[in-house]
Amino acid sequence: MPHLTSLLGFALVSLGMVLTPGPNMIYLISRSITQGAAAGLVSLGGVALGFVFYMLCAAFGITALLFAVPYAYDALRLAGATYLMWLAWQALKPNGRSPFQVKKLKVDGPRKLFAMGFVTNLLNPKPCSIWRCCRNSSTPRKPAC
Repeated sequence: MPHLTSLLGFALVSLGMVLTPGPNMIYLISRSITQGAAAGLVSLGGVALGFVFYMLCAAFGITALLFAVPYAYDALRLAGATYLMWLAWQALKPNGRSPFQVKKLKVDGPRKLFAMGFVTNLLNPKPCSIWRCCRNSSTPRKPAC
């Protein structure tokens, strides 16, 4: 069982991770503004499932595998960077709009909103790194012999 200080540290890091803006927050804000609170909550469900995915990966040691196999982590990191560059291009291209500018988005169904939230979170390398670091710092180590 992790110590109370480890749990409090983990809770503080998790709170900081949730409160810092990133692609998940931009996605959730844009869907909530354009399609309403219900669409925002469905999208939040997809983002939350992405966090659960990373949590389970950390619990089963799969994120350690991502860091042990540099190409796997590089693929995840590059996919996330490509997604962020695509978002930036959408804002900077000629006749592009700022991601913070309210615009009329196509109304998507709940299934697509959920999937987009899930994929947005999976392509964000921050959760993978945070879960791996917190998992490693909060689990007791066994002696080598």
